[in-house]
Amino acid sequence: MDIKVEGKPIAEVDTDALIMLGFEGAAPEGSTSALSKELYDAGEFSGKSLEIAILHRPAGLKAKRLVLAGGGKRAEFNPAELRKLSGAMLRALKSKGVRNIVMALDEPFRSDDFAAAAVEGALLGDLEANRYKTDPKKNEKQVTSFSVLGGSQAAVDRGRILADAQNFSRNLANEPANVLTPTRLAESARELAAAYSLECEILDQDRMRQLGMGALLGVAQGSAEPPAMIILHYKPSATPSTKDHLGLIGKGVTFDTGGISIKPAEGMEHMRFDMSGGAATLGAMRAIAQLKPKIPVTGVIPAVENMPGSRAQRPGDIVTSLNGKTVEVLNTDAEGRLILIDALTYAQRLGCTHLVDSATLTGSIVVALGHVNIGAFTNNQPFLDKLMAAAKAEGEKMWQMPIDEEYKEALKSDFADLHNIGGRPGGSVTAAMFLKDFVNDFPWVHLDIAGTAWLEESKPYLAKGATGVGVRTFVRLAQNW
Repeated sequence: MDIKVEGKPIAEVDTDALIMLGFEGAAPEGSTSALSKELYDAGEFSGKSLEIAILHRPAGLKAKRLVLAGGGKRAEFNPAELRKLSGAMLRALKSKGVRNIVMALDEPFRSDDFAAAAVEGALLGDLEANRYKTDPKKNEKQVTSFSVLGGSQAAVDRGRILADAQNFSRNLANEPANVLTPTRLAESARELAAAYSLECEILDQDRMRQLGMGALLGVAQGSAEPPAMIILHYKPSATPSTKDHLGLIGKGVTFDTGGISIKPAEGMEHMRFDMSGGAATLGAMRAIAQLKPKIPVTGVIPAVENMPGSRAQRPGDIVTSLNGKTVEVLNTDAEGRLILIDALTYAQRLGCTHLVDSATLTGSIVVALGHVNIGAFTNNQPFLDKLMAAAKAEGEKMWQMPIDEEYKEALKSDFADLHNIGGRPGGSVTAAMFLKDFVNDFPWVHLDIAGTAWLEESKPYLAKGATGVGVRTFVRLAQNW
């Protein structure tokens, strides 16, 4: 899709669809006010969130359609709401065969954040998870151009970079596990690094064994697919004014059967999304390479497949992690935390001073927060505050969870330093406490994205499948450092 800035007056815009924002209780002002009022007065439009009304061949406009897009209450309208609205409008208009769209922003919303959000919403809404459908008509209805009237070129460019990066993550996570193996995920990282001038290093199984990554290798040993530790480095062109070094660690389980502690069959197909944290890390590194923040950023993705093969890890096995601590594996389906502890330790060895891990880690977080908020845990409140400010600016909802020392009691083992599960009560918290034991005193945030990494049903603004959650937050965190 071609993304542009529209510079003509509204009346002169020649397009298939001209989108205007409408709010509850007030028709848009300006050259379209009479036309908009007509739709309000007829009861065809009230301005409610994501509502749409279309006026064909509007008098006094060159546009073929005037589209009123519902923004809800004007006082509560923000870039996050515009992002959703833009996606919903694009999906609705695409289904009607519209090919060219211009979104006109009212004067109060002609800022870079709003313009970028409009572009992001359109590009995110445009993606369909239909790569493997053979229907020759699947791509007949396509929007070829989306323009923003009332935005700067820099804002539009930033929106395109972020949305393309998020869609890159979504496409990766949507791939079936027979296609996206740990090896193929590592190849995707190499290709990304070559395209965007990032440094890339892939640790193979032998190298990880030499280093002593016993926790990760224990998870991987049941699969015929070899594991990979993916490392991407971004270095700013100028010498940083700070010694801070951001580490983004993403869980990369390309398929999770649960291993010997096998999952129920129902819903197991969703476990191709178990590498969504890794996909978000790769997407963020892609955008970071283009937007060039002033601090170094390293992405680390431990990539494995968790299978119940004849060599698979057994409940009761004891493994030695990279930092030397031993773990008794009581449940092989609590594998994400095992691969993450070796990745977190390795990120520290690479010089990262601030760590953020992103993982579809527990079903417990879904019980606690549903599919709306990411669960956020930390050992450093100022660092979490900084990350949550970035998340709020990008419209990615997070909720801080407790991480009191009392929860660690549930992880005590009689046979090793700790075991990998703490029982059903507070499952997401004990999982975070397990990770915390391996970050030492480094400022660290753990994001449990199990409830937000994919949609089981389409939204008006986003297709069913992977969401790419976290990408925009990570990028803004680095840019705002």
